[in-house]
Amino acid sequence: MMAVDDRIDALQQRELRLRMQIEQQPEVEAQLARLQALQSRNPGFMPESNPELATATLIQRLERVVEAASPGNRSCGIVNRSPLEPSNREPYTRVTVQVRLSCGARETAAVLHALESGSPRMFIGNLNILVQRRYYTPGSGNDSNEGGQDVSFDLYGYLLPNAREAADAPR
Repeated sequence: MMAVDDRIDALQQRELRLRMQIEQQPEVEAQLARLQALQSRNPGFMPESNPELATATLIQRLERVVEAASPGNRSCGIVNRSPLEPSNREPYTRVTVQVRLSCGARETAAVLHALESGSPRMFIGNLNILVQRRYYTPGSGNDSNEGGQDVSFDLYGYLLPNAREAADAPR
């Protein structure tokens, strides 16, 4: 008889938990709707319809960010930027540009932060920073001990799934 009473108590507690969860459904649905609306205003995917346009967008954003971090390329400049083939090995098409910069420490931090914190989302991978200890300053006739940084990384973003399907569709 005690086992039956224990079983009844357990089932009543379970039923109470389930009823409380059901009562929370409207609140959960409202919060989900708010989060979906917020996410739609802050896109994570690149809106371009094909990898070539997305690559151009990556490069333009890189150029704007570097220019903002160092107006006139006084202390930060793009040494090289090379697009890579889009990767279809992942669920979403990944568009990548290999980047090499020559920057000071503050400018490097500003560039990396601006690239990763913007919208749509862009990511930094394979980051390598080499400190240049000494360099020759043109016009001064001497070496300087204030070295910059040689920064190389992969800048990448992802295309919307339907954008890839539209680009891959036969015409």
